[in-house]
Order: sequence, then structure tokens, then C-alpha cells
Amino acid sequence: MQNEILLILSLFITYSVVLGLFCLFREQGLYLWTIVATIAANIEVLIIVNAFGMEMTLGNILFASTFLVTDILSELHGKKAAQTAVWMGIATSILFIFISQSWMLYVPNENDFAAPAIRTVFSNTPRLMLVGIAVYVIVQFFDVWAYHKWWEFTSRKFGDRKKFLWLRNNGSTLVSQLLNTILFTWGAFLGTHNTQTLISITLSSYLIFIITSLADTPFVYLARKLHSKNFSE
Repeated sequence: MQNEILLILSLFITYSVVLGLFCLFREQGLYLWTIVATIAANIEVLIIVNAFGMEMTLGNILFASTFLVTDILSELHGKKAAQTAVWMGIATSILFIFISQSWMLYVPNENDFAAPAIRTVFSNTPRLMLVGIAVYVIVQFFDVWAYHKWWEFTSRKFGDRKKFLWLRNNGSTLVSQLLNTILFTWGAFLGTHNTQTLISITLSSYLIFIITSLADTPFVYLARKLHSKNFSE
């Protein structure tokens, strides 16, 4: 049960940190988290664990938190702010590829103990992050687009821009996460894991994303409430 408990705690703590950064720094805090989560998720995804009777990669919760970020930004600061977060994630990934790969150019000292482990981890980084960038661009911009399309639909249909936050939040994120799961898993790990493992990772990852997507809705509502109460000018 250790992995299951850690995943549940990670979900709650990660989303709480996003909300905490928003309270402290407003939208700049959300941009900060986008950078942190983008780097960490692309490293964490290398780890495969067993949890809830399934085989899954880590990084799902961190990546899901970037959708929470764009949904909060879309809701409170508009499409342009959400797109800025996406572009920051893209820039972060590209810069991190160059920085991490530059480490491989150095000849380690004879007393070095970290280089072999660093090379093992980051030798996979270019493929993961290049696939990650491509998928990130597709999925995140789709999510922002879908969020505002749902918003336009509910506003036009019901004449109220504040209602149906849960619908635009989940209606955009659940479809986006399905695209993300399929494109990233098969793009990043095809040839690395066998087909059975890839299918298992795809199914388990999307199940996790369904849970994380539904779980982030209260945090979006809370962010909107905090914004209205404390940040209104």
C-alpha cells in the first residue's frame, strides 16, 4: 500500500502547492509551477511503479497539475494568460534538453561518482522531452481551446458565464488527457517497452488522469473564490 498512499498524498499536496503559489504570487506563481512541474515530470516519468493493481509511470500527477494551472489561468485571467503558461512549459523543456545534454560532454574526474547515474537518467531525456514537447504543444493548446469553447457554449446556452465551471474544466481536461496519454506513451516508449506494457501504461495512466482531472475541479472553484475575495482590485 506504500505506493498507493504516496500517490494519494502526492495528488493532494501537489494541487495544494499550486493553490498556495497562486495565493502568494497570483498568476506568476502558476507560471513558476509550470516550469517546476515540466522539468520534474519529464524526469519522474522514467520511473515505473505498481499501484492499485496496475503498472504505471510516475509524472502523471505533476503533468496533470499543469492542466490545473491552465484552467485556473483561463478562468481568472483569460486565454492569453493560459497560453503564456503553455509557451513557458515549451521553452522550459527545450532549454532543459540543451542544459542536461551539455553535461554529457564533460569528461568526469576519476573521483566522480555521480556521472554514471546522471548519464543513465539523462541519456533518455532527449527522446522523452522531444516527444513531450510535441505532445505538450498539441494537448495543452487543445485544452485551452476546448476550455474556452465549452465556456462559450455554456454562456450562450444558459446566459451565465460563472456557471458550469465543472463542465468546462472536466470537458476540456478529460479529452486532452486522453490525447496526451496515447500520444506520449507510444511516442516516448515504443521500442523501449513491449506492447503489453505499453497498453498497461496507457490504460493505467489515463485512469490516473481521470482521477486527477476530477480531483482538480474543487481546486479551480477554490482558486476562483480566493481570487474574488482577496485579489479583486
